[in-house]
Amino acid sequence: MIVVMEESASEIQIDAVVHRLKKVGFDIHRSRGERLTILGAVGSHDMDPRDLELMEGVHEVVRISAPYKLASRAFKPEGTVIRIKDVTIGANEIVMMAGPCTIENQDQVEAVAEAVAAQGVQVMRGGAFKPRTSPYSFQGLGEQGLRFIRDAADRHGLLVVSEVMESSQIPMFLRYVDILQVGARNMQNFNLLRDLSRIDRPVLLKRGPAATIEETLLSAEYLLAGGNHQVIICERGIRTFETYTRNTLDISAIPVIKKLSHLPVVVDPSHGTGRRDKVPPMARAAVAAGADGLLIEVHNEPEKALCDGAQSLLPDQFARLMEQLGLIASAVDRRMAVRAPRA
Repeated sequence: MIVVMEESASEIQIDAVVHRLKKVGFDIHRSRGERLTILGAVGSHDMDPRDLELMEGVHEVVRISAPYKLASRAFKPEGTVIRIKDVTIGANEIVMMAGPCTIENQDQVEAVAEAVAAQGVQVMRGGAFKPRTSPYSFQGLGEQGLRFIRDAADRHGLLVVSEVMESSQIPMFLRYVDILQVGARNMQNFNLLRDLSRIDRPVLLKRGPAATIEETLLSAEYLLAGGNHQVIICERGIRTFETYTRNTLDISAIPVIKKLSHLPVVVDPSHGTGRRDKVPPMARAAVAAGADGLLIEVHNEPEKALCDGAQSLLPDQFARLMEQLGLIASAVDRRMAVRAPRA
């Protein structure tokens, strides 16, 4: 249930409500909005809402029927804004995350970092550990790849997002990565989610290929319930009967999730389509639909890429796309977040 405190509620009154809920057996998560304090009581315990409504300082008690409590819009009506250094995700600015699907070598990472930084990108993406369907495919450079992308990102003033595969890798990722990505295959790896819920670092959670929106938000709930409230949902396409594109990018999921949840939503049109020529139109559609950011693959030589070259944009294509996205963002009363290139 959600307990909304009065605007004038004192800390003593808030603490009394928290104590009452904990005594019954609820776990309490506190959210401080612009005016009101909201207490999210998570648990399966039965309690008469009237007992709380009569307590001093309580404005309203709301039962949440959705299975996800802390991820719901009712828990945090104004929406979550995640701040990482000077980058803000979930506000009025649309954040770009761009880079190669796979970190292949130092020269490739440096070339792509220079290209995307020149377009004002704030976050560089790149995979050091790759979950591949075939055991014979390239599996990534591992920690060496993380060093390459961290060094390149630092030279160009960029943050880093990369996919963590298992819990044992988390300490390593914390040394190199600003945003830890949970891939589509791991969306319901609940042991990994529990461990990531205990860290103080943003997590980008990708929707699974056959996951419903509710299942996606329940996976986010694992992170929130464990104490990590820096969660970003990523729509990257779902599996349908259509085979022309790699996946079916669910643009409608953007406004649906933003209505149901306070969490920011980014979109990956590269994995969502699997085709270079389809990435720009889907990226434009995502911005128009309300996405808070985009995750786009860029490669300096996609024809030589070890992974997913067919869905990676060339630097000049990415530059044209950035110009178009700026116009669309302006049309929906938003703007692209761009970092000034370093001298």
